[in-house]
Amino acid sequence: MFGVHHTIIEKQQNTQNTGSSEEEEEPIVIRFHFSTFGGIPRFVFHTHFKHHQIQFNRSLPQTMSSSSGHPQTSSASAIRALQMELRSLQSQPLEGFTVTCDDDNMFKWTVGIFGPPGTLYQGGYFKAHLKFPTNYPYSPPTMRFIHPVWHPNVYENGDICISILHPPVDDPHSGEMPSERWNPTQSVRTVLLSVISLLNEPNTSSPANVDASVMYRKYKDHGDQEYATIIRKQVEKSKEEAKKDGIKVPETIDEYVVKAKPRVQGNESNDVIELDEDYYDYEDDDTDEDAEYGGEEEQDSGQGDDES
Repeated sequence: MFGVHHTIIEKQQNTQNTGSSEEEEEPIVIRFHFSTFGGIPRFVFHTHFKHHQIQFNRSLPQTMSSSSGHPQTSSASAIRALQMELRSLQSQPLEGFTVTCDDDNMFKWTVGIFGPPGTLYQGGYFKAHLKFPTNYPYSPPTMRFIHPVWHPNVYENGDICISILHPPVDDPHSGEMPSERWNPTQSVRTVLLSVISLLNEPNTSSPANVDASVMYRKYKDHGDQEYATIIRKQVEKSKEEAKKDGIKVPETIDEYVVKAKPRVQGNESNDVIELDEDYYDYEDDDTDEDAEYGGEEEQDSGQGDDES
């Protein structure tokens, strides 16, 4: 249950004694406060005037969160869905990534993607944030790389542009089939598999980064090495992050398959986090992520002056 929050506002009015025989008016006192009881937000309003007191006690809708305004019932359903996915990742591991669940926010995960062997991304360790909506799985999560990734389908702020993360709407101008977009049968597992595939096989028909797309086409069609040089620089830089996190990045197929098991973390034990239905505090911290993405002065986009 969330902590109790109180706000009290008092207003007092007194009639000034101007020498007349009028009695001094009793103060008008207006008080209201906001609190939570059993996880349910409550708004209480009090007035007191001339020995009369009126109290209005109104509970906010149970479907509303006291802190973020997101539907509570929907959030509880999303938490259950995310718990099931954690169990799935534990019981049926998939090579190629690590998963860390935020202890304080079930709706925000950190994933580490290993660059597949035999590709330009081999040996790379690319971290991203997965943020889930409170009506998950009916709406897709968003995924943003924490550090710069030069790729045709990654925006400059790190957001990944891929069909599976797009809402299930019929948009004839998008060039995407409705079946390619998100639907409730998708999961974190399918998203990560799609992203790993996208790393080595970009979709240049609708790029998020046009410059990267043009550079990639020159690399594929004419053997121009500028694109490959940038990727290799970013791979080398990502190894510093892996070392900081204590991650041994797989370099060979055997290591990739055997050692790249997802690490599902939520607490110190291996059990899935058990959360009650009041656990729905979800905040949008895109501003913080924008500052974090490429925020370090020594961190560049990988487009240095190195010779190809």
